[in-house]
Amino acid sequence: MAGEFSERKRRLIEHLKDSGYLKTPRIIKAFQEVRRELFVPKDMKQHAYADEPLPIGGGQTISACHMVAIMTELLEPRKGDKVLEVGAGSGYQAAILSRLVKKVYTVELVPELAEKAAKALKKAGCTNVETKVGDGSKGWKEHAPFDRIIVTCASPDIPQPLTDQLKEGGIMAIPVGGSWQQELIIGRKKKGKLLKQRHGGCVFVPLRH
Repeated sequence: MAGEFSERKRRLIEHLKDSGYLKTPRIIKAFQEVRRELFVPKDMKQHAYADEPLPIGGGQTISACHMVAIMTELLEPRKGDKVLEVGAGSGYQAAILSRLVKKVYTVELVPELAEKAAKALKKAGCTNVETKVGDGSKGWKEHAPFDRIIVTCASPDIPQPLTDQLKEGGIMAIPVGGSWQQELIIGRKKKGKLLKQRHGGCVFVPLRH
């Protein structure tokens, strides 16, 4: 089965590169290294390398591969970065980032998902990811400030604690909007404020408190 997953992964990565979603060599390498099948439920493993969202329980999903690629590229992760992720979900996005930065702190509201994500991350060998259960909209003040913040659920606005916990010059990626219509916003912190750029429509599950 490992060989079958390997071929599916290869085809997926070629698709993401050909479509312009994956561009940066070290990000491509991260996608090659992380086994997505570790982060989906057993009954969904055959769909692990389909480029579509998959249910992971608790009303949550693992994002489509192209969206993970888009957000990772826009985040411009660097080797020495400390990253906050809001919404651990399956743990897959944190696993990708773990290959690209120094440390990832990920917050998940649903305890069962946080536990599953932590186990999957451990199985994937991601030793530089710390997971906790909590309200991600409040960030993780003990470890702030962060070089990068990525939010993998949709918020009607950008929570102020996240802007406060982002380093000057840092980058935040967050879907902003209602339940059915959102825009992917990239914010760069300049002089204490977030300068925002819009990067097209997207659909994420809502950020819950």
